[in-house]
Amino acid sequence: MVDIARLVEVIEPEVKALGFDLVRVKLFGRSEVGDDEHALQIMAENPKTGQLVLDDCVKLSHRISDRMDALEEAGEVLIDEAYRLEVSSPGIDRPLTRPKDYVNWAGHEARINLTAPVEGNRKTLHGELVGLDGETVEFEDRKSGRVTFPLSDVHSARLVLTDKLIAATRPLDTSGADEILEEQED
Repeated sequence: MVDIARLVEVIEPEVKALGFDLVRVKLFGRSEVGDDEHALQIMAENPKTGQLVLDDCVKLSHRISDRMDALEEAGEVLIDEAYRLEVSSPGIDRPLTRPKDYVNWAGHEARINLTAPVEGNRKTLHGELVGLDGETVEFEDRKSGRVTFPLSDVHSARLVLTDKLIAATRPLDTSGADEILEEQED
């Protein structure tokens, strides 16, 4: 069994050292990725843009890989089976994993899966994220109306891709795009 909390302890300082924020650490099993090995997914973002460009992913991947290799050489095995390291930006329809996500993305459509049911005996919600009051999530569910639940009851949550979300998302870093366009025209 993999200790995700320990992985976060190892990975987060590497993410912070490059000036990024850790969004999520998740280990996917073989059946989830349809492969012969597990996938260790690291999502991070530049706090200024909410994104991670390809060069940042490469730098972060090397840094995390080097740190995990050093720990393994010292005798600490974090993941005892073969795995693939995947470093990425959270994307527009990002997962909501931190309290600040529930504040920053209030007013946007989301899907939330809970560990304990809310009003109407529902564990799956779809609607508008109203916000966070302390440790309580406020949500306007399409079927149940306004509901509240403890943040600790969230199993998984993510934004839903909508025109409103696209409009609210800062544009991707376009550095180098002119060179790509010139190559395509040649």
